[in-house]
Amino acid sequence: MPFNTIEVHAVEARGEITLNRPDKLNPLSAETLHELAEAARWLDRRPEVKVVIVGGRGRAFSSGADVSVFAGADPGVPARRAAADAGRLMAEAIESMRAVTIARIQGHCVGGGVVLAAACDLRVAADTTRFSIPEVDLGIPLAWGGIPRLVREIGPAMTKELVLTCRPFTAAEARELGFVNRVVGEEQLEQAVEELAAQLLQKSSVTLTATKRGVNAASNAIVSTAGAWSDADTLLTALGDPESRRAAQDYLERLNRR
Repeated sequence: MPFNTIEVHAVEARGEITLNRPDKLNPLSAETLHELAEAARWLDRRPEVKVVIVGGRGRAFSSGADVSVFAGADPGVPARRAAADAGRLMAEAIESMRAVTIARIQGHCVGGGVVLAAACDLRVAADTTRFSIPEVDLGIPLAWGGIPRLVREIGPAMTKELVLTCRPFTAAEARELGFVNRVVGEEQLEQAVEELAAQLLQKSSVTLTATKRGVNAASNAIVSTAGAWSDADTLLTALGDPESRRAAQDYLERLNRR
């Protein structure tokens, strides 16, 4: 399947989606978000695919959202809202796939990259992975349904701490919190993911899908992502808020002085 910013493959029961802008640390541009959603739909049209591995090429899983789409000339409210909502649609497409998805995480996993990982069913991280959610420091909320997904995985108190403080956290802490299933040495990451995929590929499609959908239904009954449709409006409000823009400028200036 030809894409510009990702690679998508399916061989028999195994599929793969790979973010493929390693020189930029795999940012989630508007184009990439649309391609990820389309890749999910493309793989869903292949009933033989049981397992899909989601990863990023190079030294990062993903550096997060590319907010440059909001710079420059104003394309109008509908276009701006559509751009702000693309991440939610991506996460929903990944999460609702029939196949079981495994996030293969290395290097940096930042902001929207954390949301992409959270939309996957299982997560395996290299021990050198650094997670961070810097949105509040950048004067914007964590959008794309990231809040309810994190609450489901790590609980409300830790979601508040990590999102509000924006402090980085290690793969070991992510494992302790229950966000990742396994942490392995960086050199063992590929093997560990393939071994997990091989275990799943031995199961029947019916039981894999039934179990995934059953767990998703139960978790949605506890914490639903249905309200995430309004995330785009909150994001656009923050982008137009002078105090939020000043906070972002101060944060970027502090980074440049380091």
